[in-house]
Amino acid sequence: MSKLSSPAEAVARIKDGAVVTVSSSSALGCPDLVLKALGERFRAEGHPRGLTTLNPIAAGDMYGVKGIDWIAQDGLLARVLAGSYPSGSSNLPMPEIWKMVVEDRIAAYNVPSGIMFDMHREAAARRPGVLTKVGLQTFVDPIREGCAMNARAAAAPIVARVEFGGETWLHFPNIAPDVCILRATTADERGNLTYEHEGAYLGGLEQAIATRTNGGLVIAQVSRMTAKGSLRPHDVRVPGHLVDLVVIDPDQKQTCETPYDPAISGQILRPWSSFSLAEHGVEKVIARRAALELRAGMTANLGFGISAMVPRVLLEEGHPEAVTWAIEQGAVGGMPLTGFAFGCASNADAYVPSPQQFIYFQGAGFDMAFLSFMEVDVDGNVNVSKLGKKPYLTAGCGGFVDITAHARKIVFSGWFEAGAQVELTSTGLRVAAPGKFAKMVQAVEHVTFSGARAREQGQEVLYVTERCVIRLTEAGLVATEIMPGIDPARDIVAASGGRVTVAENATPMPLSLLSEGPMGWQP
Repeated sequence: MSKLSSPAEAVARIKDGAVVTVSSSSALGCPDLVLKALGERFRAEGHPRGLTTLNPIAAGDMYGVKGIDWIAQDGLLARVLAGSYPSGSSNLPMPEIWKMVVEDRIAAYNVPSGIMFDMHREAAARRPGVLTKVGLQTFVDPIREGCAMNARAAAAPIVARVEFGGETWLHFPNIAPDVCILRATTADERGNLTYEHEGAYLGGLEQAIATRTNGGLVIAQVSRMTAKGSLRPHDVRVPGHLVDLVVIDPDQKQTCETPYDPAISGQILRPWSSFSLAEHGVEKVIARRAALELRAGMTANLGFGISAMVPRVLLEEGHPEAVTWAIEQGAVGGMPLTGFAFGCASNADAYVPSPQQFIYFQGAGFDMAFLSFMEVDVDGNVNVSKLGKKPYLTAGCGGFVDITAHARKIVFSGWFEAGAQVELTSTGLRVAAPGKFAKMVQAVEHVTFSGARAREQGQEVLYVTERCVIRLTEAGLVATEIMPGIDPARDIVAASGGRVTVAENATPMPLSLLSEGPMGWQP
């Protein structure tokens, strides 16, 4: 019997008070039609009420794929646990889900994406919740916010500090899903799912298993259906015995602004010459200096922002395959994409399900991580997850906490000051006007990365800016490399309010970073 269902018929089976897990990464893999139908049902019927949603990575974005915003309605949504939330430009209206968060209308939590996937695995196997060191001494830890984003969440904790085996751990009790909403490309009549046009597998399989083992309902959105028996078994990523209902959306986008690109799903390989190079400017200079930490044969994790430019630097240098990139959505190798397609890669060597990718990240199997920073404080703490004035400018922590928890080496990239006017020449960099506000602060608003814990674990931590390279030491933030043209006393020490000091043996940053052409990087 076919499992084909209309969107309205599918969501009609979701009960009041259900825990609903959604597989998505912004617009990538977002089951948007089903979420839309769920929001429409509530407006028409007033049910289902009081839902909890689990979103390991954000569901939807601010650029045309609404995702969680379809269900951001009072009465419908009671609680959200998400690795990240829709984010975008300050020129756009605040998403409805963010209004609910900041107005304390729902209990909202920001839980690291890897831990979110761990929670599904533990609930599926009926083990006693997640026991982890990921997040210790950050906002995840109950000694700080305990993942809570507002007062309603703080009043209902989801994580505790516990002692086990003589060590301190974070314990997340199980939250078992009642409903899973995921997305794939093709379903057969038995509900077997393949992902041939998708840019990532994400965590659909694990989310479906967790739902099934807890007696729940699994709804799959796909772009097409085929006859039973017509899918190759090796291509099936979610087997049909886990799937109850199939909803067809022939117009689902591969990712935001991209109806379909066969290079994103690995069906063709793009010539390296078809990728754009990073535009010359300050951010490229920062990305170039970060790239100097790499050597051929390394595997590196890559985050959003300036760090996402590092692969384009290697491309310009003529060595696009010298390093293997691993991103949290699951792509390994190839060229990670930027802009609306961030989270995807072209010419990838493999696509790993996100839960397995996060096991690799949490265990620090990679050589180094390239991430960005929003602000850094005197203890080396980094904030990328909370901006009080306009919270939707940041998506939350995503996989940042999982990646940095045990990484051997971390290279953070960012401007030294926000809004500073700088001039680049072939002989150096000059600060023409100071920034609007400092990014080197006394205490960060949100501790997404703990400098104290990094020192305890012996992690190597660099903060690369246009003015200097800063290292985290026992003495705090110390600039060990200075860009030619920079006055260390004025542009670093004074500009940071004395929070960054300059090493006596500080060396110049290479002038090749300022070159209009390739800088001469060799693997």
